[in-house]
Amino acid sequence: MPAKSSVEDIRRRFDADVERFSDLETGQSATVDAPLVMDLIAQAAAALTPHATYALDVGCGAGNYALKLLQVLPELSVDLNDLSRPMLKRARERVSGVARSTGSQGTGSRNTVRTLEGDIRTLPLERERYDIIVAAATLHHLRGDDEWTHVFRKLYAALKPGGSLWISDLVEHSQAQVSALMWGRYGDYLSDLKDVAYREHVLGYIEREDTPRPLMYQLDLLRSVGFGEVDVLHKNSTFAAFGGVK
Repeated sequence: MPAKSSVEDIRRRFDADVERFSDLETGQSATVDAPLVMDLIAQAAAALTPHATYALDVGCGAGNYALKLLQVLPELSVDLNDLSRPMLKRARERVSGVARSTGSQGTGSRNTVRTLEGDIRTLPLERERYDIIVAAATLHHLRGDDEWTHVFRKLYAALKPGGSLWISDLVEHSQAQVSALMWGRYGDYLSDLKDVAYREHVLGYIEREDTPRPLMYQLDLLRSVGFGEVDVLHKNSTFAAFGGVK
């Protein structure tokens, strides 16, 4: 098996792809059901923590998930994390504009938007700072079991008691036949979305960059690091949206 892309390789690809991600409806079109999943995660997070004050968007890209959270939780202060400085710059511009326009002006409320550039594997996070953490299309870059466990523990520790972590990501399947079926369905989705060349482009960078794990592996890992309740919001072919409550 060829070596996977380095962190720097992945950073360079995202540095050059800011414009594609800067649209709430089409920016993540390579992800199946992305607009639906963004809504589901925002609504679930708001239902669990209606008085949330701090959120972290891990691998925020151009800030789409943070923007969705602010639609339902306008008082929220947001920390944006990404490897890519151009992505962070665009995310800050978009999220800061919405935070200023939707915050409770005249009530003393102060939305803040911070950027945290770096790899979530090594980025220091304050303990029990966040009511909500979202991680969309980013954890599939983790490699071995040790990295997966380390990052899940880190995100758990960064949540306040009662806070929730929501993940939307590429997932593998444990059974070879099911895996082949689901990857075939995803390939058809990409071809229908654009064309065969686009399908090969997307599947090519997934092969180079990504090491997704099965949904059940990640649900079990959430429980093992301490999450008391876990739930699945959506699953379609090779993508799932799920989370846990501390």
